[in-house]
Amino acid sequence: MKRFAALIQVLATSTKTNAKINAIQEYFAVADAADKIWVIALFTGRRPRRSVTGALLAQWCLEIIDIPSWLFEECYHTVGDFAETIALLLPEPEEQDNVNEYTLSFYLNKLILLAKEEDTVKKKFIMESWAELDRMEKFVFNKLITGGFRIGVSQKLIVNAIAKTSEVSPSIIAHRISGNWDPAVVTFDQLLSTEHSAADSSKPYPFYLAYAVEDDPSVLGEPGLWQAEWKWDGIRGQIIKRNGELFVWSRGEELLTEKFPEYKILEALIPDGIAIDGEIISLAEIPINENFSPLPFSALQTRIGRKNITKKQLTEAPVGFIAYDLLEFAGEDIRELTLENRRKILEEVEEKINQPFFHLSPVINFTNWTELLEIRKMSRDRGSEGIMIKRKNSVYQVGRKRGDWWKWKIDPLTIDAVMIYAQKGSGRRSNLYTDYTFAVRDGDKLVSFAKAYSGLTDKEFAQVDSFVKRNSIEKFGPVRTVKPELVFEIAFEGIAASNRHKSGVALRFPRMSRWRKDKKMEDINTLDDLQEMLKFYNSQYNIRGTE
Repeated sequence: MKRFAALIQVLATSTKTNAKINAIQEYFAVADAADKIWVIALFTGRRPRRSVTGALLAQWCLEIIDIPSWLFEECYHTVGDFAETIALLLPEPEEQDNVNEYTLSFYLNKLILLAKEEDTVKKKFIMESWAELDRMEKFVFNKLITGGFRIGVSQKLIVNAIAKTSEVSPSIIAHRISGNWDPAVVTFDQLLSTEHSAADSSKPYPFYLAYAVEDDPSVLGEPGLWQAEWKWDGIRGQIIKRNGELFVWSRGEELLTEKFPEYKILEALIPDGIAIDGEIISLAEIPINENFSPLPFSALQTRIGRKNITKKQLTEAPVGFIAYDLLEFAGEDIRELTLENRRKILEEVEEKINQPFFHLSPVINFTNWTELLEIRKMSRDRGSEGIMIKRKNSVYQVGRKRGDWWKWKIDPLTIDAVMIYAQKGSGRRSNLYTDYTFAVRDGDKLVSFAKAYSGLTDKEFAQVDSFVKRNSIEKFGPVRTVKPELVFEIAFEGIAASNRHKSGVALRFPRMSRWRKDKKMEDINTLDDLQEMLKFYNSQYNIRGTE
């Protein structure tokens, strides 16, 4: 645990990619194999479930430090992170000659078993561990207990570090650590072996991601070398069939097969040894544009996270699949073929499937970049976020690579609003008020409609924090009500009706695009403006009624 805590400290404080890769390499060079498999699991989102509630951890911490609960709450609101608060409040361990230095895998396996034990057993183990671990180790340990372990390390970074250590190419490593595996069962050597990869018939491929076009796409050169498609707004996924079984994966490596029963028929329609990359998306049952019409992402959200899908949900938010690419065919990895060749095979596959919910992403015909710019302006009319531009002779790579695949998104929707609530952030922003709630005018009232915590510079966040501290009106736990004076332009990708919000609307990906220092609260948009925007947005999708 000491070695792992030291690694986390380096990763959390370093801003240089090479320093992070070197730290991971050094860790893998000396760590136990049982610890290495858990590090890969933790860094790729395979966290153990919560084994003890936060309320119990706070209670046991208070027993040790003997302070009133209100003071603990104040400390928590100041620090901004529950696990870190406890680590800071608990005393450092006394110096002992024979301190047990247990491994990371020891603690994780113990916590898995502990989840089924009585609270008295949990308390004994956790309090004994707290007494032996130093502050950084306690912080990591607390994160593991609560199931809230997250670290700012991309999967690409961990893949590159393992590749350098094992002398296997990053693309192969990325594929081998993907899929449905359990770090409590699989060993490090097994995970990286060819045999284990071949034995897992469900294993998806790492996704190829595009970079955003920052300038005029004409810098890409000759238009004839490029293929353009619409950029659809759903869940990036893969449909895989091997050994007679169908698997549906999200880009976040979540197995979603049971979530979308519409896809079950594909088990009988597509051949074995196939992997299709595309978009899981909600489609209108009656097409409006050409052969299919997407519904907004809010429709798909009604299906996400549901254990049981009702008949009503199947009817109101029917799910389809828009195929982008073919990664495996007849059991062969074909990612090294050119996009044009992969597309030809995919067209044959789509023709044989011939189902109303399964579509090939249509290619946009254009002769020059100016023409494509005009076509891009019609994106919202098509229910699209913009345009994808792909080099025709490109292979299917791993992760985000600059050069061959680009996304050219349309400008976001915007509305001017005033900040009315503020809350402290987390991590490096735990001492600053950086999470804000915004409102629009409704007559003489202000109605909250969105929260945002990104889009400003560090300098601007510091200025807003200073304003909040000087202009707080009321306090509700960690939240401060502030004078409604600061106006911001809020950008967002979509808008939907919602009964859960006082405003009656919910925004998709809201963020602060500009601090409007030139505007006053009287100049902000109104609730009527939001409702008109909702009507216009819904009319583009031909949506009736509300969410």
